[in-house]
Amino acid sequence: MNIIDKKITDFIKEHHVLTLATSDNNQPYCCNVFYTYLEDDNMVVFTSDDNTKHISQVKKNNHVAGSIVLETSIVGKIQGLQFNGLMYEPKDNLLSKAKQKYLIKFPFAILMNTQLWVIDFTFFKLTDNRLGFGKKIIWEKETSQNNLQ
Repeated sequence: MNIIDKKITDFIKEHHVLTLATSDNNQPYCCNVFYTYLEDDNMVVFTSDDNTKHISQVKKNNHVAGSIVLETSIVGKIQGLQFNGLMYEPKDNLLSKAKQKYLIKFPFAILMNTQLWVIDFTFFKLTDNRLGFGKKIIWEKETSQNNLQ
């Protein structure tokens, strides 16, 4: 089993804004979104309007990247998470779970007319200088191909 280091999941849970990077036809774009973490599914959930550039790009290419960072100028406290994943609209049970969790964290969202989206993480690289300068913790999702080896 490919267990995610607790330092990574704790970092994700401590924050609520991520930078999302999308791309289509060699045209990159990024935006910031408020998220909540579905730890049991290793996904984040957030809302976004259907008419945004990043959603338009995701509908053509749902492979995304992004980051979550702690903003500090103290070198010894620098922390940041880079990630890759697959972004899509949740359906059925996942949609119910995602909506409930998102509205608990951001109750004002009930007044918004937006769609829920999730990012199913496939890769993390956490940099945490508190553990030593430039210390990196890497996690990659196991694929069925890896499980066969």
